[in-house]
Amino acid sequence: MKSRLAASLAISALVIVGSSGCAMISPQATTIHYSASDGVNVPGDGPVDVRNAFFVVNEDGTIGNFVAGLVNTTDQPVTLSIEVDGLPAEKIRLGADDVISLGGTDEEPLRFAGIDAEPGSTISVYFQSGDAEGVVTEVPVLDGTLPYYADLVPTAEPIISIPAQPETPAPPTETPAS
Repeated sequence: MKSRLAASLAISALVIVGSSGCAMISPQATTIHYSASDGVNVPGDGPVDVRNAFFVVNEDGTIGNFVAGLVNTTDQPVTLSIEVDGLPAEKIRLGADDVISLGGTDEEPLRFAGIDAEPGSTISVYFQSGDAEGVVTEVPVLDGTLPYYADLVPTAEPIISIPAQPETPAPPTETPAS
C-alpha cells in the first residue's frame, strides 16, 4: 500500500515537472525587446528617439522614402542628422517635446535620391542628435508590395515641360505683278 502511494506521488511529481519544466528554464518572450513592425528602432543615447525606421524604394531602388517616428524627449529644440552612405546629410529640427511621423498623415517621408538598394536588403544609416555620439544602424528596405506601403513608394521627379507654341504662319509675301 505504501509502495503504491509512493509510486503515485513519484509519477505525479514527474508529470508536474515534465509539463512545466521547459517553462522554468526557457526565456519569456515578453521580456525580449524588439521592433514589432517592419522597421527598426535606432539605439542611442541622444535626445531624439527614432522609431520604426525603414525605407520604401521605387522599382529600380534608386530613390527611397525614409519613413520613421521621431520623438524629442527633451524640453529643448534639437536637430537630428540622418546620413545615408555617400549622400548629403538631411537635418530635421524638432521642437521641445515634439513628435514627427515621417510618412504619416501629417508629414511627408524624407526622400533620398541616389541610393542603391533592393527590397529586402538594408541600408547603413548614421543618426546623430544633440551632443550625443552618433550611431550607425542597418535600416530595412521595403517596396510597395504591401498595400499599406503603396502610397509611400517614391515616384520619379516631375518633369516640367513647356508646351510647344504653335508656329505662327509667316505673313504672305507679295509677288510683284508683271
